Amino acid sequence: MATTADIKNGAVIMHKNKRMKVQQFLHVKPGKGPAFVRTKLKDIASGKIIEETFNAGIKMEFLKIEAKEMQFLYDDGDFHIFMDNITYEQLNVMNELMDSAKHFLKGGMNVDLLFDGEEVLDIRLPAHVKLEVSHTEPGVKGNTATGATKPATLETNYTVNVPLFVEEGDVLKVDTRSGEYIERVKS
Repeated sequence: MATTADIKNGAVIMHKNKRMKVQQFLHVKPGKGPAFVRTKLKDIASGKIIEETFNAGIKMEFLKIEAKEMQFLYDDGDFHIFMDNITYEQLNVMNELMDSAKHFLKGGMNVDLLFDGEEVLDIRLPAHVKLEVSHTEPGVKGNTATGATKPATLETNYTVNVPLFVEEGDVLKVDTRSGEYIERVKS
């Protein structure tokens, strides 16, 4: 059986009869008293985030999660449709499970779906995606000092702040963890 020393970001544990995903953790060794682990856990079923503290060394039940690479096909409004790249079976994933991942998915993209048996628990995106700018206002030179930004709507209808030089049709590299603009992709 695993202990608190095995906690990692993204691990799924059984806590209070619920499957919880570790969002953040911190091992704390105070000057006086025993060590402990402070965590932020996300209830997979409800999406609620709680803070929990565990004494160092206690036994924990980690769930074995299987990752399967699947291709995103389309969003039909209620579900996101994925296809298994090996068997070509299609899988419907409810929109509530998608969280912020829906902002970065485009048709034909391969992502990892995380399963506990047959149930989809989460979606794992690549760290960066390349998305085309579908709409942005033209930037005007000379009206700012430095570092000015403007909103740009991407092909997935996600809005991100970008530098003034970005134009419609540009392809941008976006960080899927923070949702922020990284750079314009050279074509």
